[in-house]
Amino acid sequence: MRWCRFQWGQNQPTYGLVEGDQVVAVEGSPFGEHRRTFETHPLADVRLLVPVVPPVFYAAGVNFREHITEMAKIRAVDPTFPPNADVGYRANNALIADGERIVIPHDATEQVQYEGELVVVFGKPCHRVSEAEALDYVLGYTIGNDVSERSWQRDDRTLWRAKNTDTFKPMGPWIETEITEPDDLKVTIRLNGREVYTYGIGDAIFSVRHYISRMSQYMTLMPGDVLWMGTDGPTENMKDGDVVEIEVPGIGVLRNPVVRERV
Repeated sequence: MRWCRFQWGQNQPTYGLVEGDQVVAVEGSPFGEHRRTFETHPLADVRLLVPVVPPVFYAAGVNFREHITEMAKIRAVDPTFPPNADVGYRANNALIADGERIVIPHDATEQVQYEGELVVVFGKPCHRVSEAEALDYVLGYTIGNDVSERSWQRDDRTLWRAKNTDTFKPMGPWIETEITEPDDLKVTIRLNGREVYTYGIGDAIFSVRHYISRMSQYMTLMPGDVLWMGTDGPTENMKDGDVVEIEVPGIGVLRNPVVRERV
């Protein structure tokens, strides 16, 4: 099952089910009571929105060895791998949907880079669960691009603008609920149609199950919360006119054009 949020014409945003090249409107949401309606639209004719506006937006800390190693090379330091699964936060203002523009601020440096990631979407309250139980609390998975301005990331005291500038968090295109083993998924990143990196979720330092279990020991994860799982490999600068695509077979493709803000 593929859940989306969409808008048809000037109507209010609603949840729907993507079935082939059609969207079936749903009353309610995947996080509560809902029912299918008889309202359908061609997928090509609707505006897809961010598939969920999360109550809390979590992001796994550095979680892939190759990415940590590449970032350390840039800083001319030895790589340091995390001893524990740590989590941070992102801001909802940065969220944009599939197809919407990533806008680079006029005062940003050239070091604005993509990070293609798997996104976990929680479907029910999750508190103090084991790794064996962890996936029972997942509604499904979508795709994220954790856009980052590296000079701000390096020089600011926090990640407030390096990670959370408006439009820096593309997510979508929908939530896929039929995935049973996230460790089997592959993430492919393309820049202007050129494949720049492919990696496996199973290569993470800490798995989806481990993250969910560890987080749930200290906080209750709620329906609609999302957890972005981090990226692997080197990342390249994006510039005005570029198009970045993140593909996860079994989920789909998140595609966003890039523009630089004019003053």
